[in-house]
Amino acid sequence: MTEPDDATSPTGRGEPIRVLIVDDHALIRRSLEMALAAETDIEVVGEASDGQEAVELADRLTPDVMLMDVRMPRRSGIEATREIKASVPSTRIIMLTVSDEEEDLFEAIKAGATGYLLKNVQLDEVPEAVRGVHEGQSLINPAMAAKLISEFASMSRKEAERPPQLPVPRLTDQEMEVLRLVAKGMNNREIAKQLFISENTVKNHVRNILDKLQLHSRMEAVVYAVRERMLEIT
Repeated sequence: MTEPDDATSPTGRGEPIRVLIVDDHALIRRSLEMALAAETDIEVVGEASDGQEAVELADRLTPDVMLMDVRMPRRSGIEATREIKASVPSTRIIMLTVSDEEEDLFEAIKAGATGYLLKNVQLDEVPEAVRGVHEGQSLINPAMAAKLISEFASMSRKEAERPPQLPVPRLTDQEMEVLRLVAKGMNNREIAKQLFISENTVKNHVRNILDKLQLHSRMEAVVYAVRERMLEIT
């Protein structure tokens, strides 16, 4: 469902979301390209067949969103994701996988991926996934979110003795509450219901949080907040 505040998305209404497709199977790349080709607000700017080529194209094209296969020759999707997030941090990366049980997928999320799509996904769901991560949403199922929360809790304990980096940006009380619920794996609709506010208000809070922390995704915001002890996850 299109939200009324889409015009304030990072690229603006007149700028299409620039997508780079990365998979070592030409048929999958072609299928994804076809799924996105009819969308007036999305533009496929390039394709890569392995992780090394993905890194090179990401540096050159600076796409808004990448669809990245987990397992590829020369350089894996995880290795490529880690390097791309270091060199082009604004790019949101969706991992493509045959199974959401892959241990590699968990490592990819930790490396900076925004979420994942199963390769057997209905093709008409791909554009909405691209739009969602472009707006700062995460594509992670509850089981994966629970595993990440456990990892965050462990990270928080390990970081307990480290002095926080100053200054830590100041979030409002409601922004902090939204961030706590994001850390629990809740989506915008669930957060709105929990806090008795509208989904648009939640989206505005998430956007403000990302702006204040100078980050690009909800997951990055949770990792930052745990590391800087803004949040405690037990």
